[in-house]
Amino acid sequence: VVLQAGSGGHFSSQGLINGRPVTLLVDIGATSVAISSSDADRIGLNYKGGKQVRMTTANGNAVGWLVKLNSVRLGDAEVYGVDAIVTPTEMPFVLLGNSFLTRFQMNRDNDQLILVKRF
Repeated sequence: VVLQAGSGGHFSSQGLINGRPVTLLVDIGATSVAISSSDADRIGLNYKGGKQVRMTTANGNAVGWLVKLNSVRLGDAEVYGVDAIVTPTEMPFVLLGNSFLTRFQMNRDNDQLILVKRF
């Protein structure tokens, strides 16, 4: 998967979570995939059945729900059984954290981020 840097040098793309469309933003500082509760509701994710957890965010401490996503798809790469945190904080995108990213070798070449799936 090859991503092109957008404004501000961030890497984002359309993707799928459990087969439903979302906007993803690569965040190598995030432990796991992070989804707002409104996006979780929109894609039909039963997050309130997940484990309630305390988390530290850039905006301070918050309560969220730990869930396991059936699948996350970015380009031609699909990963199954991905940990995610659903947060009540509104976000314009889903943060694509290390619970997804560690399954790839990542290389940056100027304004491109190249993800190669590990086997």
